[in-house]
Amino acid sequence: MDLRELQYFVAVAEELHFARAAERVCIKQSPLFKAITQMERNLGVRLFIPTRRSTKVTAVGRGGFHVVPLWRDALVAVARSDSVIAGRQSAAQAEIEPGR
Repeated sequence: MDLRELQYFVAVAEELHFARAAERVCIKQSPLFKAITQMERNLGVRLFIPTRRSTKVTAVGRGGFHVVPLWRDALVAVARSDSVIAGRQSAAQAEIEPGR
């Protein structure tokens, strides 16, 4: 499972609604649904059961749901790391290009 898939799982697990989860991760609902479906195929299990009005979490999905807070923290840490790295790259670029 890559970070993108982890982010998608966390969003759907917390929102329990594909449209709201898609909005949260800034993609359309269809690609999110396809990514979750592909993740389920890769894992060989169903994680979610979409209904007309919401999404239900399967027993296996609930097992993953217990670690969602840890995964969310991991995603926040990665985002912070990316921000720090981008800031350092900007500072290094400014040193290379005086007058910027």
